[in-house]
Amino acid sequence: MEFIRLRIPDVIRIRPDFHQDARGFFMEVYESRKFAAAGIPHVFVQDNQSGSGRGVLRGLHYQIRQPQGKLVRAVAGEVFDAAVDLRRASPTFGLWTSALLSAENRDQLWIPPGFAHGFYVLSEWAEVAYKATDFYAPEWERALLWNDPAVGIEWPLLAGLPPTLSPKDAAGMALSLAETYEGHLPALSGGPGASPAPPAHRSAS
Repeated sequence: MEFIRLRIPDVIRIRPDFHQDARGFFMEVYESRKFAAAGIPHVFVQDNQSGSGRGVLRGLHYQIRQPQGKLVRAVAGEVFDAAVDLRRASPTFGLWTSALLSAENRDQLWIPPGFAHGFYVLSEWAEVAYKATDFYAPEWERALLWNDPAVGIEWPLLAGLPPTLSPKDAAGMALSLAETYEGHLPALSGGPGASPAPPAHRSAS
């Protein structure tokens, strides 16, 4: 199992060891000791799964209280998965990073508490499953505007067409108006077991 820091070092891509033979395949998706050694010592309390058609964009979601860390993977199809740092004390506040997750590459993405998260479906159908470090709390759920130019996420929109959004996501708040994390949220990822990261994406502002 390989742990690779992305452009924001607290966000980690996890590449499993994949074993295949005439019977089929086997892979280890989660092992607490290996995750802790890579700087991800969290306990997960909830598992969620969604299914979405091509061109659907879900996000960018976060909980302003009871912030959730998420361990995300695509179990069917392919998605462009993105995270935005909303921790004001962080040197990467307002910056974004991303990864392509698919049933074919089998990678996972660790997004720590303090980030907004979303994904865009590239395949005809995709199913995304994720583990969360805190329970869903709809009263604290917030949405960051998916196409805020101050964040500048480079979504790979198919044929340049606008994505399919829920009314809640379409009404997401710009970063300048959004509630963010003022207090200290510990960076519990990017530990010694993770590979180094390149520079983070800068905002478009």
